[in-house]
This record gives sequence, structure tokens and C-alpha cells, in this order.
Amino acid sequence: MLFRSFMGQPLHLKAYGKVNLGLDVIRRREDGYHEVRMIMQTVKLYDRIILERNHSGRISLRTNLPYLPVNEKNLVYRAIDIIRREYGIKDGVSANIIKRIPVAAGMAGGSTDAAAAFVGMNQLFSLNITQEKLMEYGVSLGADIPYCIMRGTALSEGIGEILTPLPPVPGCWFLIVKPGFSMSTKFVYEHLTLDEHTVHPDIDGMVDALGRRDLDGVAGRLGNVLEQVTKQHYPAIDELKTIMNKNGALNSLMSGSGPTVFGIFTSREKAENAARACRRHPAVRQTAVVRPFNKSLHAKPSVHTNR
Repeated sequence: MLFRSFMGQPLHLKAYGKVNLGLDVIRRREDGYHEVRMIMQTVKLYDRIILERNHSGRISLRTNLPYLPVNEKNLVYRAIDIIRREYGIKDGVSANIIKRIPVAAGMAGGSTDAAAAFVGMNQLFSLNITQEKLMEYGVSLGADIPYCIMRGTALSEGIGEILTPLPPVPGCWFLIVKPGFSMSTKFVYEHLTLDEHTVHPDIDGMVDALGRRDLDGVAGRLGNVLEQVTKQHYPAIDELKTIMNKNGALNSLMSGSGPTVFGIFTSREKAENAARACRRHPAVRQTAVVRPFNKSLHAKPSVHTNR
């Protein structure tokens, strides 16, 4: 989480989105949660979270998207509230959420905003909370939040809370395409069938490819068992993957429960060309060409939204 903090000044944070290079569901647990094995990758498409302390004694939120909740239904509100309660903070906190990550799109947009709020509260009030403790707070709100606090390339297991850092994905570009429809994660998991016909992604092989810095090996193992549910309802998922693959992608995949589709490219030029091709599809509402999160890479993302 990148931030700037000055006494008496607002705190500015970048909340980065993620894609799933691999997403496997092992089983449904007795408590209703699903046990997963996923390869998570942070990408340089981010929301901005601006936090500021005040003397109101209340939490106040605002956002650039009028349909997002600005009360306790928002994960940012709940993250701020947890830290205020745990540490007896009486000051009020205002948060401005500037969304760029597609909403309800399989990119952990809400989770990464909450992660930024946890990190930001720690900085804003000089609480010296360890990352591990912040991740414990995070999992109480959502399984993706601990990863969004940690970021980078990681193996995610359990319900998503068991995280193992992995070598970074080799240098590449991601084309991220968000169709104009959304999917409920709950709906997708409830309609997921796991049987002898389920094609499980090669998570261990991808871990090995990352260790060898083999981009072709990573791309060749992209896989997401949740695609079988989402694409039954929205054929555009497969159509967009086909457009990407025909326009230079090493491979493409739906991220999370969807409907966002991403492709991996060896150059920005190829990714931009594929983005132009994807924007001709009537379902497409937003595209972004970005790098994976890597502190040594500073190229600005290219974002396009169809109106």
C-alpha cells in the first residue's frame, strides 16, 4: 500500500486490484465455505482511498460511484470501525473512495479498499500494528483482504487466508476487460459442481513455472474452475478470451468469479491492440492495460471506459 502522510494532512493510498492466475476449488466445507488453492497476482489498476482524521467522532464515507453504500455495508467503513473500536480511537475519520477497479468483477475491489483502510488507519494514528495482525483483522471481513494487505504473487489456500509468497510473475502486460454485467460470488459458488468431470488447474505446475521465471509456463497453466458457472450464463466470457488469444495473448482467463477477463501479453503494444479489438465487442464496458504489481516497474496504466 503506497501512502503519503503529513501531520494534519489527508492520507493518500493506492488500493491495487488482483487477478487469479489459477483458481481451484478443492471441496465445500461443512461450515459452508469452500476450500481453495489459488495463485493471486496484484495488478497496477488501483482505487484511491483518502483518509483524514477529524473531531466529529464519526465515520463518514463518500465515493465517486453513487450506487456504492457509504455506511456500515461498505467494507471500508467496517475496517475503519474495527480499528477505532480495538484501539479506543475517539477521533472521527472521513474516507473518500475513488473507484477505478471494476465493481463486482472478480478483482477484489471491495477487499483491496478495505485492506487500504486497515493499513491507512495504522499509519494515520501511528498504531504500529504488525502486518500479520492487520491480516488477522482483515480475514474477519473477507477472505481476500489478508492477501490484499500483503499483495504481490502468492499461493492462497484454505478459504483464502493461508498465504505463501511466490516469485513474481515474469515481466509482462495484462489486458483487463470488464463486460457490462456483474456476477455475484455467492451465486457462482452456490452453483459450482465439483465432480469427476471438473478440470482442475495445475496449481503446482504454475508454482514451479514461477520459480523458473517461465512466463510461457505460467500462461499455459491459466485455469479457473469457476468459469464453468459464469460462462454458462454469459457466453461473452469465452468470446472475449477468444478475441484476446487471436490478438496476441499468450493466454487468457476469467478472474475470480468474474466477469472480468484478462490476457497476458509480452508487450504493451500487443495488449493495446487486443484492447481495441475487445472494445468492438458490444458487452465490453471497461478495459485497462497494466503491469503486474512490481516496485521496479512504473509505467502508467492505460484505462478506457465505454460510455
